[in-house]
Amino acid sequence: MRILHTMLRVGDLQRSIDFYTNVLGMTLLRKTDNPEYQYTLAFVGYGKNPDHAELELTYNYGVDQYEMGSAYGHIAIAVPDAYKACEQVKAAGGNVTREAGPVKGGTTVIAFVTDPDGYKVELIERKEWETMEKL
Repeated sequence: MRILHTMLRVGDLQRSIDFYTNVLGMTLLRKTDNPEYQYTLAFVGYGKNPDHAELELTYNYGVDQYEMGSAYGHIAIAVPDAYKACEQVKAAGGNVTREAGPVKGGTTVIAFVTDPDGYKVELIERKEWETMEKL
């Protein structure tokens, strides 16, 4: 078994696509409009299934916001340098909500950014990901 994708409901599909592609460096993999059922899907990621998990952005016609609820936590993304990633996110207009630094009680360097719909994205510094050029 493997994780294929995570789905997020978004209030403005293009705004979300722009955030995940322009701010976090993902690629728009595919987009499908379903007017009969009043929704549009966009899949973004750093690669396609089955080699990479994808993020499914779901826009339901006429719904411009959702309540986060108390169960959702965050999406985690590996980056080679969390400090540099935060600088790049801010330079691209993204919202860093926790600057890069060691996790409480540990040494792993993390940071948090928030997407336009309020979803949290954790950036986890992993030196083995230094080949990632986009962040």
